[in-house]
Amino acid sequence: MLVFIGMGLWDERDISLKGLEEARRADEVYIEFYTSKLIGTNLEKIENLLGREIKVLERSDLEENSRVLVREAKAKNVAILVPGDPMVATTHSALKLEAEREGVKTKIIHGASILSAVCGLTGLHNYRFGKSATVSYPYGKPSATPVNVVKANWSIDAHTLLYLDLHPEPMLIPTAVEILRKAGLENCFAVGIARAGSEEPAVKCDFLEELCQYDFGEGLHVIVVLAKTLHFMEYECLRTFASAPSALEKLVR
Repeated sequence: MLVFIGMGLWDERDISLKGLEEARRADEVYIEFYTSKLIGTNLEKIENLLGREIKVLERSDLEENSRVLVREAKAKNVAILVPGDPMVATTHSALKLEAEREGVKTKIIHGASILSAVCGLTGLHNYRFGKSATVSYPYGKPSATPVNVVKANWSIDAHTLLYLDLHPEPMLIPTAVEILRKAGLENCFAVGIARAGSEEPAVKCDFLEELCQYDFGEGLHVIVVLAKTLHFMEYECLRTFASAPSALEKLVR
C-alpha cells in the first residue's frame, strides 16, 4: 500500500493523529520537500516524533523514477509525508494514479492546506477564489502566466492565490511583486501572507506595489490578488485582520 500523509502547514506537530499512526506502522517512511516545505521544523525533529528513520525524496524520485516507489509499495506499506495536504500538488495525484493502475492500493491522510488557511487568515470567502498560479523565478523574461491567470479570474470577479517559487530558495513577497510588475500587473489590491500555520503569521493588505514596504519576515510567503469587487464582510475582515487601507472600500459591492 502507498499512503500519502499530509503534514500540515508549519511544523511536525501539525500532523494528524491518524497520520502519525499510519507513519509509525508503515514499513518504509519517506518525506519530500520539493512541492512545499515545513519551515518550522526539520528532518531530525520529525524523525524524533515518529521514532524512526525517514528517507528524503528528491523531485526525480516522485516523477521520472516514481516506478521505484510503486514497485516497493506492491510488497510493503510505504508512507510518504507531504507538507500541506498531499493531493494539492499534481505530482502526488500522478503518483497515486500510477500506483492504482499498477494494482497498488493507496490511502490519503489529509492535512491542513494553504488553500483553506488563506481564508481563515484574511476573511476572504473560499467560494470566491478562481484558478491559482505560481510566480516563478525568471530566467530571462518573467513568465506571463500568473498575470494571465489573475486577469482571467478578474473576468469572473474571483480572487487569485499565487504560490511563490521554492527553488533554488523560497521566494519572498518583495521579489514576487517586482516580477509581477515587470510582467504587467499593477494598480490592484493584494494580500501578502507569511508563515501560515505558525504562532506568528503575517497578513497585510494593500496595493500590490505597496506590499514591498511591509516587513513580512521569514517565509513561506504567498500572495492573494483580490477580485474586482469585495463582499462587505470580506472588506471588514481585511480591515481588521490585514490592516487594509480605507481605499479598499471602493471595491465593496
